[in-house]
Amino acid sequence: MTMKRHAFTLIELLVVIAIIALLMSILMPSLQRVRKQARSVACLSNLKQWSLIWHMYTEDHNGKFNTGGSTGGDAANDWLVLLMPYYQDRGALTLCPSAVRPMVVAGEFATRAWSWDRAGWSNLKQKETIDIGSYGQNEWICDRKTEHAWRNRNTIKYPATVPLFFDCAYVDVYSNATAGPPLFEGDVVGLNEWALVCMDRHSGYVNYLFADLSLRKVGLKELWGFRWSRTFNIYNAWTQAGGVKPGDWPAWMRGFKDF
Repeated sequence: MTMKRHAFTLIELLVVIAIIALLMSILMPSLQRVRKQARSVACLSNLKQWSLIWHMYTEDHNGKFNTGGSTGGDAANDWLVLLMPYYQDRGALTLCPSAVRPMVVAGEFATRAWSWDRAGWSNLKQKETIDIGSYGQNEWICDRKTEHAWRNRNTIKYPATVPLFFDCAYVDVYSNATAGPPLFEGDVVGLNEWALVCMDRHSGYVNYLFADLSLRKVGLKELWGFRWSRTFNIYNAWTQAGGVKPGDWPAWMRGFKDF
């Protein structure tokens, strides 16, 4: 008895391939969203580790923060040097998973990671320590003799509204209540430092650690309502209390959630 073989025809194979391609086109946006959400969750997990690091540092220094900035070209007062004994054995905590692209490589501004020149770090024992990252410190949280600075964690009023450590395109930022949002993402013309933190890194949000060591995702339009410094005007023109209207925001931000 002769067995009759059955095989797919070319048309049937093409139909199957077309169906698979269609399903992939439907699923890809969902997969992209899942990946973004996973990176955002991993970023929050990093900041949870940073909450422990900042707690240990301030506990070891009677509540005081680092002085910040640089002295004579030496970065020894900045967080990434002073906190290094607390984080250098914990893995790549300086990098948000959504922003690992070196800044010298072209790409979206929100995905870039800053790099830091270690020359002059006289107190470093391990020169090979990672000097790349995508988080930054609020430079108004520093132990400096100025009326603007939050000098000690134990004396901050409303600490849940004071940003400490967060998604950032540089190692630190000086936020100014009189300056508005960047006209486009990554617009650093005029040295508007809001561009360093106002970026679409997590689908209209960025992740923040506050002075009370709480953490959460923050909407971009929410940034102007925090107490960045002791003298920061939280009723400035970019808050609802200050009268901001949806049409006042740059075009690239208008679709983001209002606060």
